[in-house]
Parts: sequence; C-alpha cells; structure tokens
Amino acid sequence: MSAEQLAELSDFFVVAAVLLYVFAMVGFATELAFGRFRPGKAAAEGAERSLVRQPAAVGAGGAGDALDAGAADASDVSAAGTPVAEDGAVDAQDAGEQPRGAARAGTVALVLAWIGWAANLGAIVTRGLAVERWPWGNMYEFVVAISFAAVTAFLGTQIRHNVRFLGAFVMVTAALGLGLASKVFYTAAGPVVPALNSYWIAIHVTAAIVASGLLTMAGVAGVLYLVRGDGMSRLPAREDLERVAHRAIVFAFPLWTFAVIAGALWADRAWGRYWGWDPKEVWSFITWVAYAAYLHARVTAGWRGRSATIVQLVAFACLLFNLIGVNIFISGLHSYADV
Repeated sequence: MSAEQLAELSDFFVVAAVLLYVFAMVGFATELAFGRFRPGKAAAEGAERSLVRQPAAVGAGGAGDALDAGAADASDVSAAGTPVAEDGAVDAQDAGEQPRGAARAGTVALVLAWIGWAANLGAIVTRGLAVERWPWGNMYEFVVAISFAAVTAFLGTQIRHNVRFLGAFVMVTAALGLGLASKVFYTAAGPVVPALNSYWIAIHVTAAIVASGLLTMAGVAGVLYLVRGDGMSRLPAREDLERVAHRAIVFAFPLWTFAVIAGALWADRAWGRYWGWDPKEVWSFITWVAYAAYLHARVTAGWRGRSATIVQLVAFACLLFNLIGVNIFISGLHSYADV
C-alpha cells in the first residue's frame, strides 16, 4: 500500500474506534443504569446495625410471646436488609445478584471496547507506516496515542480486577479524545521538525504516553469519587474508586519520572542543555511535583478519602494543561501542535 492509502486507512481506523468506543460506552452505561445498587460506607454501616437482632424476652408471656418476638425480628431483618416481595420472593437486584440483562450489556460492551482498542492500535500502526517514523510527532498523533493508552490501562486492569464500573467513563473520555484529535488537532501525514527525528522520541514520548494513560484512568476514578454520594448508588464504593486511582498512580509515577529525565537527556542532545525553563519542561515538572505531593501525603500524613482525591485531581489538571494547554496556548520549543 502507498503512504497515502495507509494514511487514509489510519483515519478510517480512528473513526471506527470512536464509534466502537461510543457503543461500548452505551453498553457500560446500561450495565450501570440497570445493575444493582451499591451501598456507600455510611449506608453499609447502617444496614449492618439494622441487621443485629434484639434478644427476645422469655418470661411471663411464655413460649408463644417468644415466638411472636422472634417472628417480628425476622420481619425487621427482611425489611432492613434484603427486601422481600409480596409473594415472598427476594429482589435479586437488591440482594446483590446482577440482573441478567445488565450483565449481558456489560459483557457486550467489554467486547466492543476490545475491538475499539484494536482499531485504535490499527490507526497508530498504519499512521506510523505511512509517515515512516514513530507516530507521535504532533498533537493529533499524541492525542490518538494517549486515548489508546487510557483504554489499554482500563482493559489491562480489567483482566485482573473487575473495574467495568469505570468502562462508560473511560470510553467516553477516549471517544472525546479521538474526536478532538480528528476535528481540532488533525494534521496530515508527513515529516516532522528535525528536532523530533531522533530515537529519543521512542523513549521519552512513549513513557509519557503510557503514564498519561494510567493517570487519565486515575483521574476518571477521582472524579467519580467526588460525584458519588454516601448512600445507595449504582456507582462503586468510594473505597474501590480510591483504590483504583491510587494503584494507577503508583504505576504511572515512575514512568512519568523517567519521561521527565529522558526529556532532559534528549534536550541536552538536541539543544545543548538539560533544562531551559521551556513551558513544557516547567509544566512537566509541576505535574511531577503534584503527583509526588499526592503520594507523599498518603504515605507520611496518612491522607485518604476526599482530601487525597482533591490533591490527585489538582495533579490531573496539571497533567491535562501540560499535555494540551501548553501546546496550544503557550509558544515554546515544544510547540508541535500544528493547530
């Protein structure tokens, strides 16, 4: 195939990935909408207290009163714990069993997400073959790669842990990223500036892309943490959301650290200095400091919950501004957006 045909195929794969991610989002959203409710921490503790049976007084009332008291206790447990329908059947949804339709929608969504992931990968590979270089030399290619990395982080986590509750939100993030890349950041396949013709792009930028994908998944979990209330909800418990975010950041932080160091080494080779206070360099370091503060606060000060999540989202905002805002609004040696 010619370079033009490969570039057109890459564009087709991007459109296909957007559609597949959108359909997967609908499936994951359906599973959330019609799946079982999940209690928050306060609601769960209240339910546990309500399930404690009070001892029945056996005395002057005799055995009959004791049986009546026991029956009343059983009724209270059913009312406070697992709802019972008029015919005595247990409501499967509230008892913890996932409705079949919702589970099936989630399974179909997961399959569509994998197919969309393959299309996203196809877009990256064919773009690279068309331009005969690493396919993240401009803003368009970079955003396509980050969308792929975010979905990869989600699907990779799903293999070992059930995080389908994040599916709808990761899919919409990836679809919006690809849509933004196609409509706003699109750059025709072609050569890049001489500074990017280096093997360092495979080292520095790849590390930044993988870390950004993991941090995006953590950011999605952090937003959901703040949105979720303490009562019954179809969203997962806040503890689960915080755990997912923290693990993703623990994996991503060393990669981001390596990307910053590799960028300094590349800068020395390309421009003769390790650090020049370029806007991209400054905001990469600010982002590193913000995530370091989040991890430090959890380890030393024992920050958990809302306070730690807010710090994490501040760091995520720094990351987004570094990845997109600096390239668009601030001129510098890293201004390769071509917007």
